Amino acid sequence: MKKIIKVCALAALATAPFMGSVAEASDYPNRPVKFVVPWPPGDLEDILTRIIAEDMAKETGKPTTVVNKPGGAGIVGASDVARARADGLTIGSFVIDILTTHLLSGNAPYDKDTFEPVGIFLDYPFVLATKADSKYNNIEELAEYSQTHDVSLGHFGYQALPTAITFKVAAQEGIKFSSNAAFDSNDCSTLSNGDADVINTTTQQILACLKSGDVKLLASLTRNRLSIAPDVPTLNEQTGISQTTWNGLFVKKGTPEAVKQRIAEIAEKALSSDRVKELSATTGAGIYWIGGKFAEEVVTKDYEASKSLLDYMKE
Repeated sequence: MKKIIKVCALAALATAPFMGSVAEASDYPNRPVKFVVPWPPGDLEDILTRIIAEDMAKETGKPTTVVNKPGGAGIVGASDVARARADGLTIGSFVIDILTTHLLSGNAPYDKDTFEPVGIFLDYPFVLATKADSKYNNIEELAEYSQTHDVSLGHFGYQALPTAITFKVAAQEGIKFSSNAAFDSNDCSTLSNGDADVINTTTQQILACLKSGDVKLLASLTRNRLSIAPDVPTLNEQTGISQTTWNGLFVKKGTPEAVKQRIAEIAEKALSSDRVKELSATTGAGIYWIGGKFAEEVVTKDYEASKSLLDYMKE
């Protein structure tokens, strides 16, 4: 009898961590959930994260908030998630840079194993844009114009992947930027106020001036041509540079698998709504869901691919 009791006790000890995770997952969320967007409100990752948060609140009956924490090209918000517990109650909505270029450049106060992906859901419609009356209409013409005229560049920070891609384009194609500056937002006013002549931004930030005809696109940093600008060639078509930028949901490493699955179920359902389909159609954004091991593979692959861009990142 003592041997049976001992075996049962050992079995209980062995399964205790597993049972704890199951209990925690089945009760998820037992407290309010916070989504952290490390950028100002209004861009695609913010809008989509808010849609996911709204659905989570409806599905679970628990308060769910979206907190915008811009600064440090995304590092301020990412650090907030890095300090959180591994319980799925703090979820980061992260652009690729946070998991790749920031780490590779030694710019991040967290390490490669700090976060785990819940899922990747957005291909940003990043573009190079300028005022409609600019004398250049594509990358080749921009390069030629910059040889004899000052052209300033606005971007999202020196450690941001789209910035690094833009610097690589400039080096490869012979574009001479007379100056460049980082902004938390690169929108219509950045161009109209003269803060920059060319901006590296997303279509969401400049939709109003694209529709009004005050701004035009020189190239899209996307896999395919944008649905809202089918006549504008991609960067890959013009230069052969094909890397793109995505956004996904991430939690602290060690978060129970069942909790991650619950978050993924809610997010995937939210992203299949008509509201999201309309957003994709109006902005040209690629909106989808890649979860689990496939998301991990994307992160690993892009981490390796980003190493080649380090030479184009400036302090």
